[in-house]
Amino acid sequence: MTAQTDLLYSETEDDLRAAVRALLADRAGHQVLLDRIETADPYVPGLWKSLAGDIGAAGLLVPEKLGGQGASHREAAVVLEELGRAVTPLPYLTSAVVATETLLGLVGPAGPAGEGDGPAAGLLAELAGGRTVAVLAVPLSTAPDAEVFPAGTSDAEPQAPVVEGVADALAADVLLVPRADGLYAVPAGEATVEPQTPLDLTRPLARVTTPPGSGTRLADGDAARAAVGRGLLAGAGLLASEQLGLAERCLEETVRYTRERHQFNRPVGSFQALKHRMAQLWLDVVGARAAARAAADALATGSPDAPLTVAVAQVHCSKVAVRAAEECVQLHGGIGMTWEHPAHLALKRAKSDQIALGSAGRHQDAIAALVDLPAPR
Repeated sequence: MTAQTDLLYSETEDDLRAAVRALLADRAGHQVLLDRIETADPYVPGLWKSLAGDIGAAGLLVPEKLGGQGASHREAAVVLEELGRAVTPLPYLTSAVVATETLLGLVGPAGPAGEGDGPAAGLLAELAGGRTVAVLAVPLSTAPDAEVFPAGTSDAEPQAPVVEGVADALAADVLLVPRADGLYAVPAGEATVEPQTPLDLTRPLARVTTPPGSGTRLADGDAARAAVGRGLLAGAGLLASEQLGLAERCLEETVRYTRERHQFNRPVGSFQALKHRMAQLWLDVVGARAAARAAADALATGSPDAPLTVAVAQVHCSKVAVRAAEECVQLHGGIGMTWEHPAHLALKRAKSDQIALGSAGRHQDAIAALVDLPAPR
């Protein structure tokens, strides 16, 4: 019998939300972010330690026997909602979700190392404690069903492989590198990580070059492919929660501003045309919340429909986040177009997320394949 999908937040999840929101409000306000992105390092000093280690958010997906919190994707989704609301530059999605899920795929009952053994388990404990940041060395745009392992053998790779557009590689201590003969854990110090100019300055991108033969092989063959696919699927599913948080914050700020801003001695939010636009956006956000929560719940329960639910969430939430950010910029009027106002941070994050871990079109193709509905020719 199929378990019923639970879209509601639990008391524990609400408590976690309150803790994360309070931390971000205290340490990563919009002015702090605007000041940080003017520098070469957008990451707020000490914030990762507070979130990942002190609150324990980095280990939510990791079982207690491996040093984590033993929670689920539902709790990690709440963290990402808050990070999306604040447009916070932290490697949570890339390290605590994608890299962590990839490693979990190597230490489970089907993993080659066995439960609690091997380098993957040791690295997981470091990630869960917030002491280490790991990043899967693939482009940010990589979809869950993409082939990331180069063809051939390691002997056929005379040159160091170069990967463009790796998100948060600048913050990584360890890089998980797909190679022709398997998945490797490469210390960041053994790789060349060159910063690139991203659209979203709060999620830095980099060009990563790793010398052949460097690092420790974690898995090969089908085990490595399955683990990476698991990591990317979880990342795409929980990215929807980040997009949801961003859209909710944009709507809230727009409603607040249009209540306070007056024209012709009336709040501009009282004008019928603007009320209709915000009402429609509210409906879109409610739908995005249902889709994002369904994806998080499907991942948490190991539902066989998780790939379909994740694809649906990405198709819907990516569009809603962009529309909410665009409306936020436009309905704030002239001030919304300035660098000093945080609306542009939300819009850039929404546009970047729109192609992260697979575009909406790529996920639509996945939906068509999963439900055996071929696209028209």
